[in-house]
Amino acid sequence: MTSSSKLYVIKIGGQVIDDEAACADFLQQFAALPGLKVLVHGGGKLATRMGERLGITSHYVQGRRITDEATLQLVTMVYGGLINKQLVARLQALGCSAIGLTGADMDVMRATKRPVKEVDYGWVGDLTAEDVRADAFIQLLHAGQVPVLAPLTHDGQGHLLNTNADTIASCVAVALSAHFQVQLVFCFDQKGVLRRPDDPDSVIPLIRPGDVPALMEEGALRDGILPKLDNAFAACRAGVEQVFIGPAHALSALSASSTGQNFGTIIRL
Repeated sequence: MTSSSKLYVIKIGGQVIDDEAACADFLQQFAALPGLKVLVHGGGKLATRMGERLGITSHYVQGRRITDEATLQLVTMVYGGLINKQLVARLQALGCSAIGLTGADMDVMRATKRPVKEVDYGWVGDLTAEDVRADAFIQLLHAGQVPVLAPLTHDGQGHLLNTNADTIASCVAVALSAHFQVQLVFCFDQKGVLRRPDDPDSVIPLIRPGDVPALMEEGALRDGILPKLDNAFAACRAGVEQVFIGPAHALSALSASSTGQNFGTIIRL
């Protein structure tokens, strides 16, 4: 495998996992996607529901989960166990040879426990591309395996760490961009980046850095889209070929230079 080989790093959020029909459709498209690929998944609402059954209350600060010891055990069971292995099993049924991993498996991702500042997030890990073992992923991909990554890393001292799935996807994509032509894909609950946020069909098919000021002036980049674009451009500047932001059912559009349809936005330099 050389840098001319294409690789997709695809992240699905919890809303896809929580929706049985959407998840089944996504997995079929993912399994059918030709070439090398890595799947990163979020956790969905299952950990919260399971925690309620076990008497573990979820606590959040500005939308971010506080991971105390009990919560770490919970998300390890749910993210690294139930959700990860269900996805792997379903991919095997679709003829996709997948292997489920946390960051601790093969030491593929070592993170740093987030330092305590205004908020103590507990056992939460901060990850960079330098923390990703590209050689381990290359070994698995060369063996014909599709890594399926749970949003869990480790600190190298025996502690698991709850880690943002978007961050994991971005870091893995950047780390592997020195070895492959990497396309990073974020599947979420909109058709793409919208020119008019109140019109779900007003998808912008292609965005480059020079387009951002005019889009901001038009009021297009609202509701948290701007941070996604900042992260996408940062990944591209670090070596990722392009970033695709769109719905889970749009994987068939990935091979096109632009979608040409009313779903999916491509981010390029």
